[in-house]
Amino acid sequence: MSTTALVLFILIVGMTLVITYWAAKRTKTTSEFYTAGGGLTGWQNGLAIAGDYLSAASFLGIAGAIALFGFDGFFYSIGYLVAYLVVLYIVAEPLRNLGKYTIADMINARFEQKKVRAVAALSTITIVIFYMIAQLVGAGALIQLLLGIDYWLAVLLVGVMMTIYVLFGGMTATSWVQIIKAVLLMVGTVVISFLVLAKFDFNILKMFNDMKALMPLGEEYLNPGVKYTNGIDTLSMMAALVLGTAGLPHILMRFFTVKDAKTARSSVVTATWVVGIFYILTIFLGFGAAAFVGSQDIISANAAGNMAAPLLAQALGGDFLMSFVSAVAFATILAVVAGLVLSGASAFAHDIYGQIIKKGKISEKEQMVAARYASIGVAIFSIILALFAQTLNVAFLVSIAFCVAASANLPVIIYTIYWKKFNTVGAITGILSGLITALVLVAISPSVLNPEPGVAILVGNPIFPLTNPAIISIPAGFLGAFIGTVVSNKRDEKKYAEVMVRANTGVK
Repeated sequence: MSTTALVLFILIVGMTLVITYWAAKRTKTTSEFYTAGGGLTGWQNGLAIAGDYLSAASFLGIAGAIALFGFDGFFYSIGYLVAYLVVLYIVAEPLRNLGKYTIADMINARFEQKKVRAVAALSTITIVIFYMIAQLVGAGALIQLLLGIDYWLAVLLVGVMMTIYVLFGGMTATSWVQIIKAVLLMVGTVVISFLVLAKFDFNILKMFNDMKALMPLGEEYLNPGVKYTNGIDTLSMMAALVLGTAGLPHILMRFFTVKDAKTARSSVVTATWVVGIFYILTIFLGFGAAAFVGSQDIISANAAGNMAAPLLAQALGGDFLMSFVSAVAFATILAVVAGLVLSGASAFAHDIYGQIIKKGKISEKEQMVAARYASIGVAIFSIILALFAQTLNVAFLVSIAFCVAASANLPVIIYTIYWKKFNTVGAITGILSGLITALVLVAISPSVLNPEPGVAILVGNPIFPLTNPAIISIPAGFLGAFIGTVVSNKRDEKKYAEVMVRANTGVK
C-alpha cells in the first residue's frame, strides 16, 4: 500500500464525510431524507444523475470489457447512452408530476391499491440488490488493489460507509457526493484519455490501426462477435440496457429531487451530455488498457477485468494517477451504493411499512426511523451476497438489473401513463410476469450455469441459451400487463383523465 494511495483515499473519504455532516444538519423531514426536499437545480440534479449512472460497471466493468473483448465491450457504452433518450422523451416529466418518493407512488396516482404498491416495492428491492452487488464487487476488487486488504474486508468497509451516508445525510448528502464524484471522474477519465491519445500521436485512426496489430485477435478485435457470438443474445442485452434505465428505481427517484417537470427535463439533458462524453471516452480507456497493460495482467489482477482502468492509470501516470483514479472510483462506488440503499430503503419504509402496514397513518419521526432501519437491512443483505460474487464482471451484474427494470417496471410505467383501459390487475400481473420471467431465465442461463468450473456461479449445463433474457422477459412484462387488464372485469378508467392532466401539466 503506497503512501500516495492512502493519502488520496483518506482525502476522498474525509470529503464525503464532511458533506454528510453538513447534509445531516439539513435532513430533518421525510421529504428531505428521500428527495432533498425537491431543492436541487437542473444542473445539480443532472450531475447527480450522471454520478449515479456512472457506476462501477461503467468505469471499471466497461473499461475491462473493451480491453479484453474490443467492440463487444463497447456495446455496454452504446446501450447505457441511448437509454437516456427513453428516459427523456417517455418517463421523466410524467414521473415527476405523478410521483412523490418512489415508483410505487407514481403508479398509485392511478391505482390506490396496496397490492400494486407491494409488487412495485418488490420489483424495486430486487433491482436494488442486483445493482448493489455489482457496486460492492467492484469496490472489493478496487480497495483490495488500492490498500492491499482482503476482499471481504474491503466490501465490509464500503458497506459501512455507504450506510453512514444514508443514515445521517439522506438524499442531500448522496446527491452532493454524486455531483463531486461525477466531476472528479470526468477529470480522471479525460486525463487518461489524453495520455492514451498522446501514445498514438493524437491520431485516432492510427490508434485503431495499431490496436489491430497489437491484439492477438487482429481485425476481429474491432468487430462484434468476439464475446457475443450469438446475435440474438447481443440484441437481448442491448434491449435490457436501452430500456432498463427508464425502470431503475435509484435513477427515477432522482426526478423527485427537483421542483417541477421542466427542471426534471433539464436534469436529463445535462446528464446526457456528461454521460455521452464519458462513454465515448471509454474507448480510450479500454484500448489503452489492452495496449499498455495487456490482457494477462488485467486478468491476473481481477479475473473479470474490473481493474483495467486503474492499471492503465498506473502504466501511464505512475502511482499518483493510479491512486487518484482508484480513489475517485471508490467515491464513485460510495455515491452509487448510497443512492441504491436510499431507493431500497424507501421501498421498504415508505411503500411497505408506511403505506401498506401503517396505512399511511405514520408520523414524520416514525417514517425516519423506519427508513434508517431499512437502510441498515438493505446494506447488510447486499454485503452478504457480494461476498460470494467476487469473480463476476460488474458490467454483467448491472445488465441483469437493467433487464429486471425493463421487464417489470417499464411496462407498468408506460401503461399507467398512456393506456386508458389499464387497471389494477394489469399492473400487478405486468410487474410479476416481467420480474419472475427475468429471474427464472437468468437462473437457468449460461450466466449462472456453466459446465466449466469457475466460469459461472454454478457448474452445470444451462437450460436457457441467452446470457441476458431481456428479449423474452420485456415482452413478457408488457404481455402480462395487457392480458391481466383484458381478462379482468375491473375498470379503473375514472382516474385516467386526471392522471393525464397531472402527467402533462403537473397540476394537482
